[in-house]
Amino acid sequence: MTKILVVDDDKEIAELLEIYIRNEGNDPILAYSGEEALSKLNTNPDIALMILDVMMPGMNGFDVVKAVRKDTNIPILIVSAKTGDMDKIQGLITGADDYVTKPFNPLEVMARVRSLLRRSSNAVRDEAPEIIDAGALTINKDSHEVKTAAGEVIQLTALEFGILYLLASHPNRVFSADEIFERVWQTESVVSAKTVMVHVSHLRDKIKESTNGDEVIQTVWGVGYKVEIN
Repeated sequence: MTKILVVDDDKEIAELLEIYIRNEGNDPILAYSGEEALSKLNTNPDIALMILDVMMPGMNGFDVVKAVRKDTNIPILIVSAKTGDMDKIQGLITGADDYVTKPFNPLEVMARVRSLLRRSSNAVRDEAPEIIDAGALTINKDSHEVKTAAGEVIQLTALEFGILYLLASHPNRVFSADEIFERVWQTESVVSAKTVMVHVSHLRDKIKESTNGDEVIQTVWGVGYKVEIN
């Protein structure tokens, strides 16, 4: 069974999600604070995904994401009563993979969970080279590694790798934000453009930091994104 960590100081919400997770044949683990969540992650290294509340006493959800991202790239789904666009963007920039607002439909949350687990365990399904030379970067589909010309490994989340691999495996082709979302997240969403924009921005920052500012991903204004490979 797949272990899924649910982190929420509201025990009723945590226990509701526990029921749905268990009904899908997975193994829910509950934590009621950010500090307890990190402890559960340390003692259960095979946890495959985290469902995380933001507004908790002590360590809030955004701080939990930052701490988790220092050690692991497991998918993180934020479920929060903070509904503002800036809150969603902050969650995604911090390192979360998706964001659902409260009150939520548990069936929607489980659909997002299935999508994130599927995306985490499978590379983008495309007939493309196993290793792509993108100039400043070498992208290895099999190992999910991205290396600079100097051999430095760039630490990417599964979704960031999926975006980069999709663009680089179709050099010079422009993908719209909706296309990227549907192919990488493998689901449809009305907020896909904004979600993709945030993840692409975060991905670019990581690439620039490791390659002395190389613009590997280019924006075609009003259309989408591409990777040019000569």
